[in-house]
Amino acid sequence: MTATPRYVHPEAIVTTAWLAEHLDDPALRIFDCTTYLRYETGTGRPYRVESGRADYEQGHIPGSAFLDLQGELSDISAPTNFMMPAPEDLAARFAAKGIGEGTRAILYSRKNIQWATRVWWMLRAVGFDNAAVLDGGFDKWSAEARPVEAAEARYPAAKLAAAPRSGLFVGKQEVKAAIGDPGACTINALAPDLHRGDTPRYGRPGRIPGSVNVPVSEVIDSASLTLKTPKSVAAIFTSVGADLSKRIILYCGGGIAATLDAFLLHQLGYQDIAVYDASMSEWAKDETLPIEVG
Repeated sequence: MTATPRYVHPEAIVTTAWLAEHLDDPALRIFDCTTYLRYETGTGRPYRVESGRADYEQGHIPGSAFLDLQGELSDISAPTNFMMPAPEDLAARFAAKGIGEGTRAILYSRKNIQWATRVWWMLRAVGFDNAAVLDGGFDKWSAEARPVEAAEARYPAAKLAAAPRSGLFVGKQEVKAAIGDPGACTINALAPDLHRGDTPRYGRPGRIPGSVNVPVSEVIDSASLTLKTPKSVAAIFTSVGADLSKRIILYCGGGIAATLDAFLLHQLGYQDIAVYDASMSEWAKDETLPIEVG
């Protein structure tokens, strides 16, 4: 890590002040990406997925449209939620929403920036690089008493040819192969109790053996919901052994929180970063895969 860590892709992070000044930019495609996980007990599933559309319809950043991550952008035939569709399919879905040639996508969410970073990471995976997340999301926008509107916005369809980047998402075999590999660092973005195995939310309690814990709550300022400083975030990752020279694999419950850690590692200049898409939603249920607690 450099002596003075910095975010090396500042164009991928925008402030509320910047967005307020550029709402009329015809090239912008602004999206509310909010999803909620409603945790339940006694249902046999870790949570119920709820689209954030209802909150969007109550009020959103002017001109912004809505992206339903599970309903519109995920492979709904997959056994776990939020799985990536094939790159060409996903690119076509983004294009239908207005993301493509000549546009810049601005992504925001409510309560947690991880929903915006998930969509950002998906766009990067299909080769679209002109996207940014709104630091602090709708919560900061609202706290600053900036304007909102209730009218639904839609953008004209765009052209987006998939140019897939291999390795940004991995499956269980790649994750299993990294166990015990000194050249790899596997990071769990879930809360500490889930990492320790105190809570059997996803099936078998515990974590992928040898993985370390960087909960997404550690990299976000709890008051403003903005990203912590590069220096603070760099120190957190360095403290768990995430060296720049290593292959970094990130996971969580369903491949969402992991993208926030991945986004920040990318910002810090890490080159070899992958998200385990199915994460503990798959791993904890597969009895053939190792797990550890404590």
